[in-house]
Amino acid sequence: MSGAGGGRGCGSRVPQRAPWNLVAATAALCLVSATSVWTAGAAPMSREEKQRLGNQVLEMFDHAYGNYMEHAYPADELMPLTCRGRVRGQEPSRGDVDDALGKFSLTLIDSLDTLVVLNKTKEFEDAVRKVLRDVNLDNDVVVSVFETNIRVLGGLLGGHSLAIMLKEKGEYMQWYNDELLQMAKQLGYKLLPAFNTTSGLPYPRINLKFGIRKPEARTGTETDTCTACAGTLILEFAALSRFTGATIFEEYARKALDFLWEKRQRSSNLVGVTINIHTGDWVRKDSGVGAGIDSYYEYLLKAYVLLGDDSFLERFNTHYDAIMRYISQPPLLLDVHIHKPMLNARTWMDALLAFFPGLQVLKGDIRPAIETHEMLYQVIKKHNFLPEAFTTDFRVHWAQHPLRPEFAESTYFLYKATGDPYYLEVGKTLIENLNKYARVPCGFAAMKDVRTGSHEDRMDSFFLAEMFKYLYLLFADKEDIIFDVEDYIFTTEAHLLPLWLSTTNQSISKKNTTSDYTELDDSNFDWTCPNTQILFPNDPLYAQSIREPLKNVVDKSCPRGIIRVEESFRSGAKPPLRARDFMATNPEHLEILKKMGVSLIHLKDGRVQLVQHAIQAASSIDAEDGLRFMQEMIELSSQQQKEQQLPPRAVQIVSHPFFGRVVLTAGPAQFGLDLSKHKETRGFVASSKPYNGCSELTNPEAVMGKIALIQRGQCMFAEKARNIQNAGAIGGIVIDDNEGSSSDTAPLFQMAGDGKDTDDIKIPMLFLFSKEGSIILDAMREYEEVEVLLSDKAKDRAAILKGKMIPSYIINSNPDMENEEQPSSENDFQNQSAEQMASGSQEVDLVDEESPEEGSSNSHPDSSSPADRDSAAGGPPSEQNSHPTESPEPTRLDGECTDLDNQLEQQSDTEEDSNPNVSWGKKVQPIDSILADWNEDIEAFEMMEKDEL
Repeated sequence: MSGAGGGRGCGSRVPQRAPWNLVAATAALCLVSATSVWTAGAAPMSREEKQRLGNQVLEMFDHAYGNYMEHAYPADELMPLTCRGRVRGQEPSRGDVDDALGKFSLTLIDSLDTLVVLNKTKEFEDAVRKVLRDVNLDNDVVVSVFETNIRVLGGLLGGHSLAIMLKEKGEYMQWYNDELLQMAKQLGYKLLPAFNTTSGLPYPRINLKFGIRKPEARTGTETDTCTACAGTLILEFAALSRFTGATIFEEYARKALDFLWEKRQRSSNLVGVTINIHTGDWVRKDSGVGAGIDSYYEYLLKAYVLLGDDSFLERFNTHYDAIMRYISQPPLLLDVHIHKPMLNARTWMDALLAFFPGLQVLKGDIRPAIETHEMLYQVIKKHNFLPEAFTTDFRVHWAQHPLRPEFAESTYFLYKATGDPYYLEVGKTLIENLNKYARVPCGFAAMKDVRTGSHEDRMDSFFLAEMFKYLYLLFADKEDIIFDVEDYIFTTEAHLLPLWLSTTNQSISKKNTTSDYTELDDSNFDWTCPNTQILFPNDPLYAQSIREPLKNVVDKSCPRGIIRVEESFRSGAKPPLRARDFMATNPEHLEILKKMGVSLIHLKDGRVQLVQHAIQAASSIDAEDGLRFMQEMIELSSQQQKEQQLPPRAVQIVSHPFFGRVVLTAGPAQFGLDLSKHKETRGFVASSKPYNGCSELTNPEAVMGKIALIQRGQCMFAEKARNIQNAGAIGGIVIDDNEGSSSDTAPLFQMAGDGKDTDDIKIPMLFLFSKEGSIILDAMREYEEVEVLLSDKAKDRAAILKGKMIPSYIINSNPDMENEEQPSSENDFQNQSAEQMASGSQEVDLVDEESPEEGSSNSHPDSSSPADRDSAAGGPPSEQNSHPTESPEPTRLDGECTDLDNQLEQQSDTEEDSNPNVSWGKKVQPIDSILADWNEDIEAFEMMEKDEL
């Protein structure tokens, strides 16, 4: 999610009903004053270095945008590994993620105003002509109302805003006559039927052609939506009303916001993640600042900034006070229950909360912004990217990284507010990591697993809409930009809307009909612009002094914040009983359990069942301890059950022309050489004959000393391994025989043994799905010699490519990477809904799992991730949850910090478009064409290096 524009809104309190020009001037003064304080804080980056990094951002954008236009347009998104467009209905369904795709050239529309920010006005003019000529908004496709609003409607409005600006300047867009605005209005009317509910909250999805509820629409039966989905409409809809004079859009968006405000939990002033659009009941009652809620808070503050309506500021301040009271546990931001806000709802954080430091800057609350940002930066330095979710002790919870821009956004706003050159160095790290680990010949590929460095065939439109915009603005001086960014506000997708809209077509009453606000003390308004003495004390090292204690926080095993604050004030009390220390034969432990409302029942088979009834606890604090104990016990059980599961491995193509840039996610084997304990295996690949590897090989001379390729099926994996090992192969890759299978859509596959002793198998064996295996097979058809690296994680390209003449951005990797200890794989914990955690009764039932058999598919511990800006609804609360445990011996996790509630929310798949007919086909790019494109990149980089010299 994106922050507010250019430096607006850094203060929170201005005179009531103040003219907007006064508000803008006040905010600008705050930023100017703040920046001047920081000039002495750290060694400044030279103008030449900033210019070099800015030019590098421009080149990176050209690489991503150019490949989209060449290989994918008019499709919605680029698939950078296969160099083709992603067309809805022609690729395997990815569930909710695909709801952003509407066959309306999404990436092009999302990139329009980025082209202007990056001074590519000629390309912008060409892009607008393409949108007007090619884009059709009347497609029979079911799309997300939320995503279509922020990406497409926002993209059209941002493009229109800058088109009229350029036209006024007199050089470009002289032919433009509000065509993008007319498309935006057409789209706005297509989205309006989604608001046909009694509450005014929109349906989460709509058919662009048939609307809602018609048989042809294939939607309109949903009952739930996320808070952010319903609360992130006001900027785009109000701008559309102000631009066109059609007030209906702003009215509908305001009604949805009013309803969410009315439904907040009154005692805590928090909102839940998911709400019933018909009844207004909260479906998921956990609350945080990440996925499912994030941009709701963002749009309350920005609606005040853009529209000047005091009620939005009052609502934001009320929510912000609750966030800082309950959710903020510096430097962590942990979800809590809206009805019991002193109870943590989970012990992991998702990557979308990285926008929050930027929002805090706009609020003017700098200290916690610096703290949280620094914590996130330490996680990035450990994993190269911010994992989609990570635990409170900073282990990977969900390993994906779809090139999200939220951290870059917060980095930009912190630099904008402080002028601290430290944040320029942070931005430089982001650029280097993108080029080292995500750049591929046809663009930038999302990370399938940040631990192994494997890629996903995905480059979302928000990567071009936001990432390059914020990175370029971070390093650009004012004179580098052809317009004044301070005159605009950024939407959550970083689209630009002009601030003069606040005084245009003001037909909507600003009077708020819901005046039930919480009285806040004056401390909520301490951050008033201009008030730089509070924002920035005279100490020029102020920010550094905040960051310094957090430098090693990621490396510590048990960070502060997991234990609730009130427990630290128990004078003389013993620390609560931890699950790892519990012994069922210890009378003292049994007495503590009773005090916590936990009963112990001995079963006939010798096991022990634990049941918690919160109402039987001695006190509310003891009930909390009991809940925490039960959560820990569930995690310990799950850890025992999942200890046989192995993390994913990596197959890295290292020969020409790939040079280690293509990394494929591979499934491990429960036999053979363990790549996590031994050096990686490197060699050329060769197909075995017979291809299924189920009998003695007839071409042993072809696989001798090489890595053999074998097809899955017809015999056991261990038998295949023995046959290729006997033929002299140094490793094996099994390729799935299920055509079209892919690691993008299938859980991690783990090859089991044959039930016999497999100690005789000494070579490493890895498994590739059909799509990933095809990449190697296609390369073999083009080149006789294809060399790969089998390893536990992607290796440093500097070592792989030593002595080869290739661009410096490929070989400039961290030399310590190969020696770096791989982060331990995450354990897959049992799913427990937020409702269940909050209920007054739970049970624990510890059960061992059987080892997976050959051919079984084991779920990857990190295969479940939140929808891109949505959250799946949790299930109904359960009354009891039983869990027997072995009695005699306790389980100990020496040296480890146990999480409290490590949940995995299963993401449900949605049907792909039932009518896949499209006006364009797949663009399959031959590998020699890909090579030619990459050679051009190499030449461009060589020229750039010469220019720098």
